[in-house]
Amino acid sequence: MDQTSHTPATRTPHRPRWRSLALLALLLVPLLWPVQHLAERYYRGVLIEQNRQTLDLYIANLLGTLRRFEVLPQILGDLPDLRSAMHAPTDSAILQQANQLLAQIREQTGADVIYLLNPKGHTLAASNWDQPDSFVGGNFDFRPYFREALSGQLGQFFGLGTTSGKRGYYFAYAMHEQERKIGVLVVKVDLDHTETLWGNTPEQLMVTDSNGVVILTSRPEWRFHATRPLSDEERANIAANQPYPTLSPRPLPFDPGAWLVQSSHLPETEWTVSIMAPRLLLDRPVRTALAVGGATLLVLLLLFSLLILRRRHYLERIALDARARAELEQRVLERTLDLEQLNDRLKQEVLEREQAQQGLVRAQDELVQAGKLSALGTMSASISHELNQPLAAIRSYAENAATLLDHQRTDDARTNLGLISELTGRMASIIAHLRAFARRDRHAPARVALQPALDDTMALLAKRRRELDVELSRDLPEATIWVQAGETRLRQVLGNLLANALDALSEKAPPRRIWISTEQHGEYIHLLLRDNGPGFSDDALEHAREPFFTTKTSAQGLGLGLSICDTLMRALGGELLLANHPDGGALLTLRLRLASPGVNLQPTEDF
Repeated sequence: MDQTSHTPATRTPHRPRWRSLALLALLLVPLLWPVQHLAERYYRGVLIEQNRQTLDLYIANLLGTLRRFEVLPQILGDLPDLRSAMHAPTDSAILQQANQLLAQIREQTGADVIYLLNPKGHTLAASNWDQPDSFVGGNFDFRPYFREALSGQLGQFFGLGTTSGKRGYYFAYAMHEQERKIGVLVVKVDLDHTETLWGNTPEQLMVTDSNGVVILTSRPEWRFHATRPLSDEERANIAANQPYPTLSPRPLPFDPGAWLVQSSHLPETEWTVSIMAPRLLLDRPVRTALAVGGATLLVLLLLFSLLILRRRHYLERIALDARARAELEQRVLERTLDLEQLNDRLKQEVLEREQAQQGLVRAQDELVQAGKLSALGTMSASISHELNQPLAAIRSYAENAATLLDHQRTDDARTNLGLISELTGRMASIIAHLRAFARRDRHAPARVALQPALDDTMALLAKRRRELDVELSRDLPEATIWVQAGETRLRQVLGNLLANALDALSEKAPPRRIWISTEQHGEYIHLLLRDNGPGFSDDALEHAREPFFTTKTSAQGLGLGLSICDTLMRALGGELLLANHPDGGALLTLRLRLASPGVNLQPTEDF
């Protein structure tokens, strides 16, 4: 027998494989550049969008603060006590009365200072008449707002108070007597609190005026610094109007490369509001993405090296044991086939799980969106219907008042203003109902008055009740009933139950009625809500508390109302009972624990 057939195969010298791995690593490193570029573009977009929303919110708050006081000088100009002060500038009693009136208006409106100037700019009366920094006796004819008011415009000006040393925004309007201007009313608005709203965040806020000087900022060291070189004309205006504590604002110590800046111009005030995010907020996630990318490449290299080593050992084993090669290949083939089949099954299971998860996520998103749209529609309809009528009436009375003033019919005009005041009171009452319904809840039960909560809920549903012509019968004690509950949770339960009652009555022909009454049982009070609708079916009574059970169409409800109400009542230590009344219709009973009369156990819920 030929002995050469059993001679082991000569081994091939190994090539330097680690040199190949190093070369491959150098080729893969440039892939980190597009990773960095894509990560920077993505995180920059996210940061810009977040800062844009924050900037819009701050601008809305700032403009809202200014617009609250914009028309105040025009309204105060018609007050008799202030006009008397203009006609009798030497009468101390009249001036004292004007001082007290301005102080009272300042307390009611929240303005910083309100003061009255004669046509020469001398202060006759001021809301801070009794303060060490009183404006009384001061002359402000050098201020631009005084000159603009005397020229017939609404004077507007930002500046540092020469007397108080405080920043503020000034609104001024001339007082007219026929064609003659007899004085100027000025309202100063304190803007310091707008800086405190920013909070302690990495992003910084900066508001600059038309001169490019920082007037509001979240960093006090930037205040009253110039963001650009000032022209000679701007320096002259600063010297004449004295809006800052210095006549030559120093340049702002600001490195543009260290910040991402977004700005918005306000035409009403000629201000520019900017939000600046530190570059670190962008660089940090980009570096993290690069680290993850580098780690991924390193793992790939390690896996590739392991594959190379495994292949080398596999080839060596084939060279040493040629006779077992066929058997080994067969086993590998069989094992590979089993693994492929198992892999296919695993892929199919993973695909099915992913599809089920995606379906669940879509269903949850649609459920949340439906809840948001439902709440938004209800609140929008209530606000639109309840406020449009008084707003239309206010517009009509205001137009009539202007016409009456043109015809010197001041008494009739005053009557119209009184009607406008009554209508605004009505609108405030409507908004109070909506605000009470929208308060944030606290987890611990508090002492809550039952009748006001029921009144607020019925006020929100009044429009729909009138549309359905539903008669409401209330049999409640005159004395206030105090229960232990969460104020917002109780309103949510009452709103859901009464809305369900109206839904049930919409399926019935008139007459439609709802009865509300109470019964005391020991330390509990039972609030009974009954309607003359179709009532509960046996299936509904059995499953009504289960989530997503509903007898309505998908467009009418999601089947979560009674489930949520039952959960809330149990959390409050109460109970929700469902039944049909012997005379027909549904009967719902809220079982609440009584609380002793008095103030709340906990502070009123915040907004």
